Amino acid sequence: MLSFAARRLAVAALLVWAVASLVFLVIHLIPGDPAELLLAQGGVAPDPDSVAALREKLGLDQPLWVQYRDHLASLLHADFGLSMVDEHPIGAEIALRLPRTLELVGLAGLLATLIGLPLGILAALTIGRLPDRILSAAAGLALSVPVFVVGTLAVLVLAQQLHWVPAGGYVPLAKDPLRHFILVLMPAATIALGLAAAVLRVTRSAVLEVLERDHVRAAQARGLPPVTIVRRHVLRNALMPVVTVLALHLGSLLGGTVLVEFVFNYPGLSGYLVRAVEARDYPEVTAIVLVISALFVLLNLLIDLCYVLIDPRVRHG
Repeated sequence: MLSFAARRLAVAALLVWAVASLVFLVIHLIPGDPAELLLAQGGVAPDPDSVAALREKLGLDQPLWVQYRDHLASLLHADFGLSMVDEHPIGAEIALRLPRTLELVGLAGLLATLIGLPLGILAALTIGRLPDRILSAAAGLALSVPVFVVGTLAVLVLAQQLHWVPAGGYVPLAKDPLRHFILVLMPAATIALGLAAAVLRVTRSAVLEVLERDHVRAAQARGLPPVTIVRRHVLRNALMPVVTVLALHLGSLLGGTVLVEFVFNYPGLSGYLVRAVEARDYPEVTAIVLVISALFVLLNLLIDLCYVLIDPRVRHG
């Protein structure tokens, strides 16, 4: 187990280095001078001396390899530098917003699992009958509706018409735990709807595949109750594809919650990324993309370790 984890950790470190290098190169290949773009006002060309002074301040006058070396050195010290726009510490802003996005995505994943997994098992056990047809149709509908439509309808109906919940916003947990949970639950449930449908479909297919195996048929022939068969012989073997789907979706959601955060006015990391792109704040964009990519790599590392716990044969693959 330890050797397997060490190998995966080494691969993860190489991937993070590759992402950091790629992001650095892509940012520097974008046409235009960042200093000129920051100083340009109303389409008027900035003063050359001001541009030169800003380039020196930002280190853009250094050779590319020197900038790359300094970039990697800063990352090793977890120093993301200062914003080009207002000179606030980028690391502090990420540290403030990242837990909010992680909480949002984590709660969405939990809700999707709690909903999709049992309903997928139910659909598999009632294949061809009414529950299976209803659940399959509902999953197809949930997957076809865009997340921003679900969020907008939730705000319109639950918040503005029924007044059951606030329309959006954010309150720190320490300030008001109940209101904090309510404000996070709405966007998390919006994200979880489509994810739960995906989990339901994958669980249904995986359970149906496991039910056809010989050891499960033998358990059925012995007269074991369906609940016992699912718990002892089916569920663990069917979890691999479910974990894979959750990992892929949660990884993409780390940087893909922009629309949900916008609809619910949720101050997470994705909204921060949009603002940085609009302002052409390259250090901010670089830092945010790198953090999201590193989290995606870390998530995949954790999923690999989960595979080993579910099926020890994976470590020998």
